[in-house]
Amino acid sequence: MATLLVKLRHTPPDELEEIHALMEAHEINVYETTAGNWGISQPALWLSQDEQLAEAKFLLKQYEEERFTRKRSEYETLRKEGKARTFLDMARENPVRYIAYLVMIAALVYISVVPFLALSS
Repeated sequence: MATLLVKLRHTPPDELEEIHALMEAHEINVYETTAGNWGISQPALWLSQDEQLAEAKFLLKQYEEERFTRKRSEYETLRKEGKARTFLDMARENPVRYIAYLVMIAALVYISVVPFLALSS
């Protein structure tokens, strides 16, 4: 019977490729399910053989630790060089979205605060 190995929602494509390569290198049979046409199903990676679960989880844990340290060091290097992506960079890339978010936040704050201000007068 198939066993859930890892859920893949919000998994970057490069990480998914690395996980597949890791499993293939250790001859662990896995298959992937997608979110479906409407995106409501759970994308996941499944083990075909239950007896490989302990080995697969151990390999994934090692991989996650290694990836975390690698990506963290890449980020720190970019930050020190001044090339790390910041909030202002994202706002400059798509100013319309940034302004729309600010308008929505202001509207929510206004709707939340107005009833209390009406009570105080």
